[in-house]
Parts: sequence; C-alpha cells; structure tokens
Amino acid sequence: MRIIAGEWRGRRLRTPPGLETRPTADRVRETVFSMLASRLGSFEGLRVADLFAGSGALGFEALSRGAAFACFVENDTKAAAAIRANASDLRALDRMQILGGSALALPRSEPFDLLFADPPYAPGSGTAVVRAVADAKWLAPDGWMAVETARNDNVDPGGWKIDAERNVGRARLTLLRRS
Repeated sequence: MRIIAGEWRGRRLRTPPGLETRPTADRVRETVFSMLASRLGSFEGLRVADLFAGSGALGFEALSRGAAFACFVENDTKAAAAIRANASDLRALDRMQILGGSALALPRSEPFDLLFADPPYAPGSGTAVVRAVADAKWLAPDGWMAVETARNDNVDPGGWKIDAERNVGRARLTLLRRS
C-alpha cells in the first residue's frame, strides 16, 4: 500500500499482520480523495480523524496532502503499532495522535474538519459510526465525513446532508456534510 499524492507520494505504508483489518483499496482511496478535493479545494491546515484506522492510510494520505493534524482511532493493538511505525517512518509523530478503543464510543474532543470512517462491512455499520460521531460532537460545523461501507449498505445521515454516494468495486462511499 502506497500514499497516492502529496509530500509523501509513493511512500509505502506498513500494514498490520493478520486478517483482522481490511485495508482501504487504492482505487477507493483515490476516489474518496478526488471527491473531497473537488469540494474542499485543499487539505491544507485541516484537522482530520481516521476512524477504524487500520494502517492509517486515509489519515496519512490527508497529512501528505497538507492536513495539519490527524487522529487515528483503532482498537487493534497490532494495527495501532503499524500506525505508530508509519508515523515514525514518515517523521509525522508530532502531527498525529492514536486513540485506542472503539470508534463507536468516542471520547469528547475538539471537533475535526474531516472524518474518514471505514468500519467493518456489516449491515448498519456506517449509520452506527455517523451516530457515534454526532453524539461525541467530533465533526465541526461545515465539516465533511467520508464513510466506506459495503456496496449494498446505505448510510442514514441523521441530521447531516448526503453530498454524494459512489459505488467503487465492493464498496460504497458516502460523503456527508454537516451544515
């Protein structure tokens, strides 16, 4: 797995051993970042969070493109170790934080401009993480959230607006906006 664009373009990322995590496919990452770039223009200075982070590919991609800070939420210790190793390799330890625990039980935090959520493919998983983010007030006003689910799993946006949905292979990308 490689970073697609920005400061670290082409750099390899370590992935956690085993089958507990499902890395976001390159094609899906390319699509979500293309969708976001056309709406945001730039990732410069953004605070981002990568929920169900795995290797941290989405958060590191955002950092590579200019995000100021990334919070990685991951409950698997092997995946958290891979994220820490990737941050060290990229010399990004000062621009990131790893939170252990479930992305469905988020602690209070300063809100983020952009959230990525790639929950395990299970019916209702996208809707569950949207509710958890809303309950914890993790998304800033006018913030964006990109949710990856199984292709046949619709996301209930709660009080937020669905800006776009795209099917990419087995995945469905839902782009939400808090207005």
